[in-house]
Amino acid sequence: MTSFKPSFTRRQILATGLAATALGASSGVLAQQGGRVLRIGHQKGWLSILKGRGTLEKRLAPLGVKVTWTEFTAGPVQLEALNVGSIDFGDVGEAPPIFAQAAGAPLVYAGATVPRPALEAVIVPQGSSIRSVADLKGKRVAYNKGSNVQYFLVKLLEKHGLKYGDVQSVFLAPADARAAFERGAVDAWIIWDPFLAAAQKTLDARLLVDATGVVNNRAYYFTSRDFATKNTDVLRIAIEEVNGIDTWASKNKEAAATELSAVLGLDKAITDLYLGRARFGVGPVTPEILAEQQQIADTFFELKLIPKKLNLRHAAPVDLG
Repeated sequence: MTSFKPSFTRRQILATGLAATALGASSGVLAQQGGRVLRIGHQKGWLSILKGRGTLEKRLAPLGVKVTWTEFTAGPVQLEALNVGSIDFGDVGEAPPIFAQAAGAPLVYAGATVPRPALEAVIVPQGSSIRSVADLKGKRVAYNKGSNVQYFLVKLLEKHGLKYGDVQSVFLAPADARAAFERGAVDAWIIWDPFLAAAQKTLDARLLVDATGVVNNRAYYFTSRDFATKNTDVLRIAIEEVNGIDTWASKNKEAAATELSAVLGLDKAITDLYLGRARFGVGPVTPEILAEQQQIADTFFELKLIPKKLNLRHAAPVDLG
């Protein structure tokens, strides 16, 4: 199995940033020559499949809109590219937009997936004595700091009458957390798919509890306020096309697992497990969805992960009533 490691180094960030800046410059030339440009930043996943299909380009061609694509290693790098004006659209989890907005990025939510709570979970070694959330008290728990799973942990402990400080937090990126979990350096690991499915299939990890009934775990599609103001028609079509891929995957899980395994470099057994518990559907961002993000922002402020309180209405879609 080829390992899937979206963790990144400073050198990779700088290299990606330079590429994105060059892309932004070339796209600016295209815009000056006439016509609009949708510059998409994406991670390996559903947007990669959309790129391969070419259906977005076909739908936007009659509007005179050109599409360009740049692949990134992680959500925070995409959001930095948005902040410097190098991309117009991308995909990301719940937490990175909160940090981007706290840093002053002019982001706007363009779309959101349906809730997908089964795609993140707490896992423990198969022979672990940990059998309940209560058993996590005092244990070493690995997870990515400032990510959606940190928010999941806070709410999970709260639901079971525990405090955030009742566990020993070990902040590790997914690849490092996997290594620590495998050698027994941590007692539990909180992680999302496809890393979750990979750990279950290749490390014989036991799923203690997923996020069902605790948090929603949506994914988001973002843009900039300037682009959203001038291109609502383009964004509407982009979200429709992304939802089209989701709809296809929901009805063709076998084919989707095969295609996604090739994109991610993972065994199909892993993507089968991942897609088997996934929920599908992408649509507009509503006031209720913004309220979910507001809760995450408030929690991160209380944990002193961001320097100021945020008003998520500042990141509302421009056409939200």
